[in-house]
Amino acid sequence: MAERVIEADGIELCTESFGDPANPPILLIMGIGASMLWWEEGFCRMLAEGGRFVIRYDHRDTGRSVTYEPGRPGYTGVDLVGDAARVLDAYETPAAHVVGVSAGGALAQLLALDHADCVLSLVLISTSSAVPGDRDLPPPTEAFMRFVSTARVDWSDADSVIDYQVAYARLLAGGRRPFDETAARSLVRRDVERAHDFTAARNHDALTEDKLSQAPLSSIAVPTLVIHGTADPMFPLRHGEALVEQIPGARQLVLKDAGHGVERADWATIVSAILEHTAAE
Repeated sequence: MAERVIEADGIELCTESFGDPANPPILLIMGIGASMLWWEEGFCRMLAEGGRFVIRYDHRDTGRSVTYEPGRPGYTGVDLVGDAARVLDAYETPAAHVVGVSAGGALAQLLALDHADCVLSLVLISTSSAVPGDRDLPPPTEAFMRFVSTARVDWSDADSVIDYQVAYARLLAGGRRPFDETAARSLVRRDVERAHDFTAARNHDALTEDKLSQAPLSSIAVPTLVIHGTADPMFPLRHGEALVEQIPGARQLVLKDAGHGVERADWATIVSAILEHTAAE
């Protein structure tokens, strides 16, 4: 295991792999504004020990990948989809099983629609439809909306950013399980300290979505597993159910009392499900 910076089309992306490259490949796509550290090392190792070759990477403006001037991202959402394909190319991997969480799940859907040859299967965690469709889906919870509208952070102060991100992680956890603040604070601090410029991640909030795929989810033709928590405050469970209804043959795994993301308490369940889903028939 070692970080590897790849260069493609004039940009640098920081990546890391786990396991034997001869094993079936899994590409992990994290959510917007988050670096690859949020695919925690222990989780990646569990997948690798299950006989998979696991690749994680930093999005642009996160971690050690290329950064842009805060407030002026030099790329769009389409470019982030293309970055996933660029990572696979750099690892000489024509196609992989793709696992995306939150907005990373939306990027995974778009990858399957616009770069279908790159995707062997999909696992979509804590996410919603990436293309226009059912707009009657429930909004985020009141607690979520209250937090994003009232929380204050000084983006020039690392400690203030860390406090904010920990509070946000607590909110996303859903409130039905104990929250490990010590572990969350350690992860957030490592993320902030590792980044070239931790303020640049805010550029993801300013991204445009021009030229995103207009193909319906019903055109996704790879095996798809949808994993969703019953306490997700950002995308209530109905969002995951809608994905299952729209993607042909999709299966669903519901995690009782789980919030938004990949929680340590669910690692064994999620890893087992991914290994089963990505096993050769």
